[in-house]
Amino acid sequence: MNKNKLLRMDNIGIVVESLDNAIAFFEEIGLHLEGRMIVEGEWAGRVTGLGSQKAEIAMMVTPDGHSRLELSQFHTPSVIADHREAPVNALGYLRAMFTVEDIDEMVARLMKHGAQLVGEVVQFEDSYRLCYIRGTEGLLIGLAEEIGGKEV
Repeated sequence: MNKNKLLRMDNIGIVVESLDNAIAFFEEIGLHLEGRMIVEGEWAGRVTGLGSQKAEIAMMVTPDGHSRLELSQFHTPSVIADHREAPVNALGYLRAMFTVEDIDEMVARLMKHGAQLVGEVVQFEDSYRLCYIRGTEGLLIGLAEEIGGKEV
């Protein structure tokens, strides 16, 4: 029997309060807006299990075109839970990690957009400099700078 094979990961989704603010923040990191649209109707509710829903989504893509982040702002139904301020060891908590060229420069730019360091920028062996930040709306974002010839 042949096993079904994974083809690719299409995207990671994050629900936000302000789509405009989230788009601006992720553009500052270096992602590009690929598209923006309203998703609504019975078919969408059948996929998500929410019934009738209306959400505006924005698809952000990395410069290499291989990774995407789907940002969603729900109009209906109302958001019922908020996990943004949960600590990094909370079950099911999500963070996105981005490799950047200059972590210090990126952190400084993002702080101008309200980002805050969670801990410190640290060095892992002779391979990476790493940090976590709380970005727009308190979203947890990881940043990594390659310093030893390997990618994260």
